[in-house]
Parts: sequence; structure tokens; C-alpha cells
Amino acid sequence: MYSRILILRFPRTEVQKPIVCNLARRFDLTFNILNAGILPRKEGFMVLELSGSRKNFKDGVNYLKNQGVDVQNAAQQIERDPERCTHCGACTAVCPTGALYIQRPEMEVIFDQDKCSICEICVPACPTRAMAVKPTDQAFF
Repeated sequence: MYSRILILRFPRTEVQKPIVCNLARRFDLTFNILNAGILPRKEGFMVLELSGSRKNFKDGVNYLKNQGVDVQNAAQQIERDPERCTHCGACTAVCPTGALYIQRPEMEVIFDQDKCSICEICVPACPTRAMAVKPTDQAFF
């Protein structure tokens, strides 16, 4: 059994199609959706754990790419630079998992890496660019 966490970005023309359902059916893959949403410009994102045989996994990823889905390995993580952070809270407003939150009464932004789904929404939301995507040492299929 081969398993990886993937970040999928769907163009606005594809968000209403059952692409992930077809992925599971056609390629005998199982999936666990860790996070998903529709962004303001109507494009979609999904973070999912995808499992199956290595061949089916590769075929499934090719299917996603042929559907116009941007597929990225989650061999990356979000990091917060505490020296750049001004604790404005902009990132907390967009974080769908609660990984970024304001600790009261100190009014400090706290980042809980374990709750982060690597959706990257916080990166452009941060006015001081304290949030960044950093690669990890995991390999892609």
C-alpha cells in the first residue's frame, strides 16, 4: 500500500465535477480528505491522503493533472517567522483548521503546526510575509 498527502488545486471550471470520486473508482484508490474549500475566486483546494498501489497512485495523479488539477506533494510545511510577525491576526481570519489563533489575553498569534493542513491560505494573507512554505525532506512518488 502506497500513501501520500497531496495538495490539489482545482480551477474554477472543475470545482463542481466529481473528480475525486472518479479518481477513487477508476484507479481503486482510497482517500481521506483532510481539508477542502472554495476560495474567493471560485477555485477549489483540497488536502487529501491518497492510498493504493504505486501504479494506481501514479495513474491517478496523471488523471488529476489531465483534468486541469494542480497536484503538489505535501512534502512541505508552513513556517512562521516570529521576528517578522506583528501579531495582526490576518492569518487567523483565513486559517480553516485553527492552526493559527490569537492567544488571549496576550493577543499573540500562535501557530500550532500539528493542526496545519498546508492549504497555504495564510501565506498571501500575511501582510508582513511572516508565513512561508518550506520544503521537507519527503520524496514525491
